[in-house]
Parts: sequence; C-alpha cells; structure tokens
Amino acid sequence: MNITTFLIVCPLVFLAGFVDAIGGGGGLISLPAYLFAGIPVHTAIGTNKFSAVFGTSLATGRFAKQGMIEKRLALPAVAAAFVGASIGARLSLRMPERMTLIILLVILPFVAFLVLNKKLLRDRSPEEEQITGRTYVTAAVSAFLVGIYDGLYGPGTGTFLIVLLNVWSRLGLKSANGQAKAINLATNLSSLIVFLMNGTVFIPLGLSAAVCNMIGAYLGAGLALKRGSKAIRPVLLLVLVLLFVKIISQLLGQ
Repeated sequence: MNITTFLIVCPLVFLAGFVDAIGGGGGLISLPAYLFAGIPVHTAIGTNKFSAVFGTSLATGRFAKQGMIEKRLALPAVAAAFVGASIGARLSLRMPERMTLIILLVILPFVAFLVLNKKLLRDRSPEEEQITGRTYVTAAVSAFLVGIYDGLYGPGTGTFLIVLLNVWSRLGLKSANGQAKAINLATNLSSLIVFLMNGTVFIPLGLSAAVCNMIGAYLGAGLALKRGSKAIRPVLLLVLVLLFVKIISQLLGQ
C-alpha cells in the first residue's frame, strides 16, 4: 500500500459518508472504494469494518440519547447479531477470494434494489406498534441472519435490518431505525474482532477512512437538499457499474 491507495480510498469513503447521511446506501460505495484501490477482498472487508465502526458508534449514541432505542428489545437482538456476525466473518475468511468476488456479483444487484426502493417500508402509528413475544423473536432472528450477512460482506446491512424490523417485527420506522443502529454496531464490532484476530485489517488506512467518512457524514447531514436522495441515485449506480467491471476484470485475470 502507498499514497495512491489513500488517494483512491479516502475521497470515496468521504463520498460514502456524505451520500449515506442524505439518503442512505453509503455502504455501496465504501467497500468498493477499497476494491478499486486493488486491496485484496478479505482485507478490504476487514478494513471497511474498522472505519465503519466509528460512524456507526456515533450514530448509535445519537439515537440512544434521543431515546430511539428500546433497550429491552435491543439487547437480545444485539446478542444474536454479535454471534451471527462472528459466524459470517469466519465464513468470509474461509472462502477463496474468487468465490467471494462471484458472491459479490450476485448480491450487489439485490442490495442495490433494497437500498434504492423505499416503497418496501411503511410507517406505523404508536397504537399499531405493539412489542410482544413475537417482536422479540423476529427481531433476534432478523439480527442473527443479517449479522451473518454483515460479517460475510456488509453493504446494505442497515437497510436489510430496517426492512425486516418494519415488515416482519412490525415496528414503526423510527423504532426500526433505532434498533437497526444498535444491531449494526454489534455486527460491525463482532466481525471486526474476527478480522483483527486474523490480521486482515490495515489500521492506518482504516483510521484515515474513518475520519473522511465522518466528515462526509457531517457535511451531508448539514445540507438541506430538496433533491438530495434523488441526486445520489446516479452516484450509487455509477459506483456499482464500476465495481462490476472491476470484479469481472479480476475474475478474468485469475
């Protein structure tokens, strides 16, 4: 790794934070940033987890301070997510790089569809949102399954969680978003521990990327752009197309 690696990764991760703050989907840019720079897949995933932990911690703290995280509901889901992400990260490290690249090609379109399709969600009034035993079970199962995915790959995890908690656990969007932040922090920490133990995290790059990501998120959140969400669609699609080309070229070159 050299200065060129930082010059490629840091601006793109800044963009990821900016985009995520405006309309979500920043994860579809942050991981490709590392892959564009030519970093091996497992190291790219591990380093991306490292930088993501900082932003997720800030967001979770903010949601908790505003009382948007139901602790009794979040605790079992967080525990399930921690276990799931650990399993996913270990599976990722056992996979040959070629197989991981092929999986990325299959998963990316589906993740992009979920992130860009906001019609899947519907809000619920406080009267409709009833936390029962079913809510606890579905939230924990959702956290475990998405945790495996986050440890294995990652982008779109927050969206997956919000969709499942809203549709399956029947939480309102505000509550689903709060629980998703706490669960996502757990999946990031759990998978990061596994990647750190296996030496697949480039810490200097991860720290630089984390700073850039937080600056991007801060600036994005501070802009009241009427067409913000619409404006990021072309950016996301362009990054996805470039990533497809990058992965295919890597596969052909192996």
